[in-house]
Amino acid sequence: MPPPSVDRVSVDIAGTEISFETGKLAKQAGGSVVVRAGDSMVLCTATAGNPRDVDFLPLTVDVEERMYAAGKIPGSFFKREGRPSEKGILTARMIDRPIRPLFPKGWHRETQIVATPMCVDHVVPYDILAMNGASAALALSDIPFPTQMAAVRIGKLEGKFVVNPAEPAIPESDLDLVVAGTDDAILMVEAGANEITEPELLDALEIAHDEIKKLCAAQRELAGKVGKEKIVLEEPQVDQGLLDLIRSSHGEALDQATQVEDKLERQDATKAVEEAVLAQYASLDEVNEGDPTHADVQRAFDKLEKDIIRKRIAVDKRRPDGRAADEIRDIWAEVGIAPRTHGSAIFTRGQTQAYTVATLGTSREEQRLDTLGLETAKRYFHHYNFPPFSVGEAGFMRGPKRRDIGHGALAERALLPMIPSQEDFPYTIRVVSDILESNGSSSMASVCGSTLSLMDAGVKIRKPVAGIAMGLIKEGDDYVVLSDIAGVEDHLGDMDFKVAGTPDGITALQMDIKITGVTFEILKRALEQAKEGRDHILGKMDDTISETRAELSPHAPRITSIQIDPEKIGTVIGKGGETIRALSEEYEAQIDVDDTGMVLVYAVNGEKGDACVEAIRQMTKDVELGEVYDGKVVKTTTFGAFVELSKGTDGLLHISNLVPGGRAETVEDVVNRGDQVKVRVVELNKERGRIGLRLADDPEIADKTAEELAAIGTGNGGRPSGGRDRGGRGDRDRGRGGGRDRGGRDRGGRDRDRDRGPRERRD
Repeated sequence: MPPPSVDRVSVDIAGTEISFETGKLAKQAGGSVVVRAGDSMVLCTATAGNPRDVDFLPLTVDVEERMYAAGKIPGSFFKREGRPSEKGILTARMIDRPIRPLFPKGWHRETQIVATPMCVDHVVPYDILAMNGASAALALSDIPFPTQMAAVRIGKLEGKFVVNPAEPAIPESDLDLVVAGTDDAILMVEAGANEITEPELLDALEIAHDEIKKLCAAQRELAGKVGKEKIVLEEPQVDQGLLDLIRSSHGEALDQATQVEDKLERQDATKAVEEAVLAQYASLDEVNEGDPTHADVQRAFDKLEKDIIRKRIAVDKRRPDGRAADEIRDIWAEVGIAPRTHGSAIFTRGQTQAYTVATLGTSREEQRLDTLGLETAKRYFHHYNFPPFSVGEAGFMRGPKRRDIGHGALAERALLPMIPSQEDFPYTIRVVSDILESNGSSSMASVCGSTLSLMDAGVKIRKPVAGIAMGLIKEGDDYVVLSDIAGVEDHLGDMDFKVAGTPDGITALQMDIKITGVTFEILKRALEQAKEGRDHILGKMDDTISETRAELSPHAPRITSIQIDPEKIGTVIGKGGETIRALSEEYEAQIDVDDTGMVLVYAVNGEKGDACVEAIRQMTKDVELGEVYDGKVVKTTTFGAFVELSKGTDGLLHISNLVPGGRAETVEDVVNRGDQVKVRVVELNKERGRIGLRLADDPEIADKTAEELAAIGTGNGGRPSGGRDRGGRGDRDRGRGGGRDRGGRDRGGRDRDRDRGPRERRD
């Protein structure tokens, strides 16, 4: 069998060749294309199924990540891919959002786009290739997709904009901007940024659009070579005569109903007019030929409702709830709602309400990522939930939907640049936003609520972040940019433009445009108006809580960090982990040690956490002559008591020093194993690992300097003290240079206690 014929086109984008190939793989799909850049490859297909009796576009977009593409085996128990990763879901949404408004009205056939990364090189991210491949597959298919869509990423590195930066550079970039559009207009924007300014963002959008035009041209070239003939679709038209009849009979009532300020009351009033129209013009009884159908009447009513609301906003400058174009709904907020959570807040704007809770955990609780990307874990993550009761509905609650994941990722991106570093705040941070009421802009309410809950939890964010959703209504040459859009303005409007940021710049952006006539002048106006609204909201948030709380919640865990010498890691861990386990049990703490010597101590009780850190500090610091310790007697012998100065390090308190000014008959007459004694280091032989001790209140050593202590020593006739370091340096364990074993004999077999009396001599 001869090899299949392959058609290929390519385009140079910022010095990287992006190619589109077809004719070799997945030839039974409606349209298939392989997009390549570097060693990254994505197979994209677009296929139409049978027509469905629905009044919406039944479009699904799936991104099927395959771990083999990155040379990995899935980490799940079943060792195969399951539900798409968050990255896959977000990429699918970025494909869906710009292409959905381009489909012709009346296209009701089941339509599916599948993007399968075949190979990833961790230089070229697969998401941009998948977005371009989806449009190319549609262009090659028989689906009546009217134009081409393309996408690029813009980064900002060292103060300069970079088109399609390499994947390792993206986390270091001050801007991660994904832009999708056609030859004529930008359709979708998704961005995270480190306080980028509005003028800089507009510059980045212009750069992106220039590259988008090149990619659209390449797709057209390929479609011109091998594209299929498109299915002819007759778009449904509104019966103008029927529309005029409904306007004359029910137009005034509909106009009044759509001006009711309360959302639910407005919906009820509008529904009553709709039912009256359907009852009058679309009876369910048998109709004569030529009479309007139920679908005809519904289409005409929907058109009339849309025309009335849009004209009122764009021309008459009156919004459904009576606000001015740049007016923000009433705001109230409160923190500390749930007393046993680590941080909580309610943020309410009009009829949109978010309840947000921040929870702190240890590094072991970070989110592990099993994806095709380079990132393997996250210590800060945001989850968004949208229950049906928030809009007065009943429905299934079976885990997060794609929309929930997308809105959570947007809020996460908005706050990420403000989260303190691991070194400054060694906690894992989870934020959850539950939407309790919704009438538009719930994702931006969750951004505001998240800021408040983090400040309530004591997370020292760099600056507060607020979010606002902007809208656009454009009728001919008349248009109006709307601040803080409500649900009906989002549904019937031409733009949904979400902007989040600090007083100094934008940290996250998400924009979807439904029309092609949005100019850069309109976008500039929208960004300026969003800045004004954002500052207003930040002021309201400042009235609620002006500074991050100085102390963590008493119910939050305490994580304290201490940097130790990496050579001391073994001392902290101990043989077989016995030391670190003992510390964990004694102080009821979780202890993590990394290869750099950074020790994180997690304890529910703050006092025990501090005590654990102090124990580790004492354990890992070098013993110095003259230091005072509160030690514990760990062993008694005929010639003295071994006192634990820190975990793993002992010193010898000789029997001659147990009673100041005298001598005890036996060690046990004065101290026993387990007793606490306050001692001072008076002899230190680091070469032989000897540590000699005397009681801290011994008058003979009071107020003596380290040099004077060295001259006095232990006062036991010059005999070596035998103190030891449990790391293996002590002569008592080594048997060299006078060290003693537990029987009091040197390893050569000589009795070193012959000069002592019978009560002092060991068996």
